[in-house]
Amino acid sequence: MTALAKARTGSAGLDLVLRFRALGLVVALAVLVGVTTALNPRFLSAQSVRDLLFAAAVTLLLACGMTVVVLTRGIDLSVGSVLGLSAYVTGSALSATGMGTALALGLGLAVGAACGALNGVIVYFGRVPPLVATLGTLYVLRGVVYFIAGGTRINASDLPRGFLDFGSGHVLGVPYLFAVSVLVLAAVGVFLGRYRAGRDLYALGSNPEAARLAGVPAGRRLMTAYVLSGALAGLGGVLYAARFGTVDASAGYGMELDVVAAVVVGGVAIFGGAGTALGAGLGALLLTVIDNALPVLRIDQFWQQAIVGALILAAIALDRLVSVRAARALRTKGSHVR
Repeated sequence: MTALAKARTGSAGLDLVLRFRALGLVVALAVLVGVTTALNPRFLSAQSVRDLLFAAAVTLLLACGMTVVVLTRGIDLSVGSVLGLSAYVTGSALSATGMGTALALGLGLAVGAACGALNGVIVYFGRVPPLVATLGTLYVLRGVVYFIAGGTRINASDLPRGFLDFGSGHVLGVPYLFAVSVLVLAAVGVFLGRYRAGRDLYALGSNPEAARLAGVPAGRRLMTAYVLSGALAGLGGVLYAARFGTVDASAGYGMELDVVAAVVVGGVAIFGGAGTALGAGLGALLLTVIDNALPVLRIDQFWQQAIVGALILAAIALDRLVSVRAARALRTKGSHVR
């Protein structure tokens, strides 16, 4: 085989890996589950699987919203605080009025959307970098939660029975909370892939200046991204309250790091312009399985964190490799045209 043929074969193999990155996540999940189950058969019992899905539901939901923001070259570090605010406000309203679960979900969405709109205004109209803007609102909103809570907490006995049943119930073995997250994942995937507003987010992330020259309404699209991220974090707060029943001012604390990790591991380019909601969802599921499987494998907690860190670095390296190859391909195509 000539050197040229070898290069082409290697290139084709690499293209195949990059194209089926989501499949790689599925394979990694299968291998991890298989090895863990071989050592502890109870890991794949019906109850254990339900517990895994319960644990993944909220992270998966927030990862969908984070994906939309990261595609625009942004980031939303306030999602954990938005979740905490939504959980406490919704829990308080449920405790005081006994409202139905549907109204509680709507209230959580509204609280989150308002927080997301605040982020969008600061980022776009204030021209503040997303990292700085959302880091600021992370602390501000967390302070608001502590002020509202005043050192108190909401207990399961304060919440309506129907709401708690929603948090612990399941259909055909699938928890309601996970089913809601999967439906949102599907909706976000359709929005990004089938609608112009969703495709515009990719354009903004790939080349903001070119997107604006092409007529993409940057302000409106950025506001959409941050409002959607906030709304899903707010919805996540309602699911959090339904799952745990007990809510205090620390709800969702530090969760933003898990969400960012899930998105990056899932193949969403931290530099914007590439990635899918499906990949982010698989990333959230993979990290949840890692958190639950490694203790079963008797691996020290330090190594659990190190493995997640290594996955993030590998994902970023792969994104850079994709970017370099794409730029090289464009240069080659341009030289052929000339």
